[in-house]
Amino acid sequence: MKFSFAAIFAAATACLVAAAPSHPIAQRATPLAKVYSSCTKNNTVALTFDDGPYVYMYDISKALVAAGAKGTFFVNGNNYECIYDDNGKRVKYLYDKGHQLASHTWAHKDLTTLTWDQIHDEMWRVEEALMKITGAYPAFMRPPYGNYNDLVRQASYIRGQALAIWDFDSGDSIGATWQQSEADYAALVAKKPKNILPLNHETIETTAHKVVPYVINLLQSKGYKLVTLAGFFGTY
Repeated sequence: MKFSFAAIFAAATACLVAAAPSHPIAQRATPLAKVYSSCTKNNTVALTFDDGPYVYMYDISKALVAAGAKGTFFVNGNNYECIYDDNGKRVKYLYDKGHQLASHTWAHKDLTTLTWDQIHDEMWRVEEALMKITGAYPAFMRPPYGNYNDLVRQASYIRGQALAIWDFDSGDSIGATWQQSEADYAALVAKKPKNILPLNHETIETTAHKVVPYVINLLQSKGYKLVTLAGFFGTY
């Protein structure tokens, strides 16, 4: 998909728009979206990566593809960098390599502190970007910090999405060294779980260059298949 300069410039300016003040409001009578934090599909692992698109995603993708694996990338619209930077090339690259792209909201705000309209704005703006760049609509949304309430679930339901959390945190975003992350992965795998839904961050250099290659080898050596969330939950 190609973009005109004018279209990209207009989209990129969206990264500069300030959000309105946030005030919680009452919940609405709407069904709740599903929340996934684990799976019953045996011998599968869905490696997930938050907070991109960022420069290290290329190396993460190359490591996965070289091993015949796929990952799921929960991207923001404007967090570390703007999703429209480089004409959306990073996001399009991941999509073209067969990875799954999912929503991590526009600006990584705690959705539980926002109003109904502000929640939808955080969701819609990143969905719009993904549609413009890839033509695909995200099936999953991961709320920043893992924080959600019924209002967030109701908004996700209306938008046709499920929430995806995690059952293992590598700790990379909260100060764990790459050695600690690897040790934690090894300890987890030693317990022989049927499946794993881990949280990692593509914005951490050592995650991309140390932990990911180690974990891919570890998991595959133990017989796990590395799949996207769609494969993990059987939602092809």
